[in-house]
Amino acid sequence: MGFDKEASSSSSGLDAAALLPKHGGAGVGARLSSQPKTFANVFIAVVGSGVLGLPYTFSRTGWAAGSILLLAVAGLTFHCMMLLVGCRRRLADEHPKIASFGDLGAAVYGAAGRHTVDAMLVLSQASFCVGYLIFIANTLAHLHPIGDPFESSPLLTAKALFIWVMLPFQLGLNSIKTLTLLAPLSIFADVVDLGAMGVVLGQDVSTWLTERPPVFAFGGPAELLYGLGVAVYAFEGIGMVLPLEAEAADKRKFGGTLGLSMVFIAVMYGLFGAMGYLAFGASTRDIITTNLGAGWLSVTVQLGLCINLFFTMPVMMNPVYEVAERLLYGKRYAWWLRWILVVFVGLMAMLVPNFADFLSLVGSSVCVLLGFVLPAAFHMKVLGAEIGWPALIADVAVIVVGLALSASGTWTSLAHMFGASNA
Repeated sequence: MGFDKEASSSSSGLDAAALLPKHGGAGVGARLSSQPKTFANVFIAVVGSGVLGLPYTFSRTGWAAGSILLLAVAGLTFHCMMLLVGCRRRLADEHPKIASFGDLGAAVYGAAGRHTVDAMLVLSQASFCVGYLIFIANTLAHLHPIGDPFESSPLLTAKALFIWVMLPFQLGLNSIKTLTLLAPLSIFADVVDLGAMGVVLGQDVSTWLTERPPVFAFGGPAELLYGLGVAVYAFEGIGMVLPLEAEAADKRKFGGTLGLSMVFIAVMYGLFGAMGYLAFGASTRDIITTNLGAGWLSVTVQLGLCINLFFTMPVMMNPVYEVAERLLYGKRYAWWLRWILVVFVGLMAMLVPNFADFLSLVGSSVCVLLGFVLPAAFHMKVLGAEIGWPALIADVAVIVVGLALSASGTWTSLAHMFGASNA
């Protein structure tokens, strides 16, 4: 989930072309992205907070099964991203102003298509922010234990008390009208991401060399569904593929650059998840940073991640505000509507018991539909009469399997989440 990001992270799924330079018009060629810059932009758009739940996920699925799941999800995500690119290229003459996933939905299925994409993006973005607050509150409760003075109420646990303290500050930050003042925070976010991953990997290797806890390679079917949800969440970035392709200087090489980026991210994810599990075994926690020691470097990394996510949340909520204000307030700025949404996100974060369980739920439900089912459905509608039977069967298979995985994965995640909270 970027951290989860200026533009669809893991971190995040932000359909926010506003964070990229505008394209089109005279004299803009110099501002288009080279292949290295496109590679970096894909990395920024995909890598997010979901990576911190991967070691715990590997402790559920097994290190080998988790690695295979990540590679499979990376390949399918790349395939579906290219389906969207193919749809826009095919519709370029008839609809030359398709700049986002929502625009493509409107071009393919009219208002229903746009509303469907908007709904999925709003759910995914709000869910990412719920994950942010869970991460921050759980980390602070780990660093500064205060106990649960009111255990009977989920709104007054230690985690909830930290969220209540954050809410007034988030109300102020989320009242900022424009992304211009907030977008630079994404650079800080990715620097912190990479630094944190480096520190965690270093400590993982050190712990593994001394401890060598018992681990297993493959889990059961229910655990694989759980892992699939987290993997899909970690690779969520479908909302940024069209803006990124539009900004690529050499669009013929965009597919190759995108594929190389996804392979690199998958290998990095696999290494991070496997090493975290190999280091701590069955003791791996849902947020891997809470497995770190109490040294100053560990504390600094955890606080840095918290600060990062705290200031990234308004950026991630921006698409939610755009859709809500367009539908409910005539595209006008509405601070009161933003405040209602922030409080709702905060309340949801208080009620969710486990960070990784929540990642699996969001990945299995919203992200599977947004990242796999909708691109395949759009591609079949736009190019179904022109592509051969193998490609058509592939689209149908992605839709059917995606719907089945979404239903079964959502059920599995909810069962585990509520089972764990009642344990």
